[in-house]
Amino acid sequence: MSTGFVVWLTGLPASGKTSIANCAASILKERGYKVEMLDGDEVRRWLSPEAGFTREDRRRHLIRVAHVARLLARNDVIVFCSFVSPYIDVRREVRSIVEKDVPFIEVYVKCSLGECIRRDPKGLYRKALKGEIKNFTGLTDPYEPPPNPEITLDSENFSAEFNAKKLINWLNEKGLLNLKI
Repeated sequence: MSTGFVVWLTGLPASGKTSIANCAASILKERGYKVEMLDGDEVRRWLSPEAGFTREDRRRHLIRVAHVARLLARNDVIVFCSFVSPYIDVRREVRSIVEKDVPFIEVYVKCSLGECIRRDPKGLYRKALKGEIKNFTGLTDPYEPPPNPEITLDSENFSAEFNAKKLINWLNEKGLLNLKI
């Protein structure tokens, strides 16, 4: 039986998905687990360089990511996927692809739009508010929060480190890890 699984972090841009995933991945790597990080910006460059940000482009890209994540996980890798993935139906499709072989854990990284705009580490909200970016999630394109994620992490009020440890402890409780932190 595979020991790999996919942890899919979803939330608004700048909500802290990648920070939490990187922190959790580092903790697990330090303890000898095989871990891969698939991050939205990085993966888009090599997996879907032609993709824009229309609903269909996003769907096609995330379906590709789901297949890559599933292949890694069924080879005993823990895969952290950090993607805005704004649409419920597309996340449902991603789940169905992954769960053919391995567990899928949907993590909602909850952060208010106001706080994400305040953070704006890449200046994307600023550009979108000026009209320089079309189809920007949370502003001119919707973000549909998951109605029933396996776990919700509050990144507005808690640090990435706190949330990473909370996630790892949850994975332990569910029997996906054997790790005490």
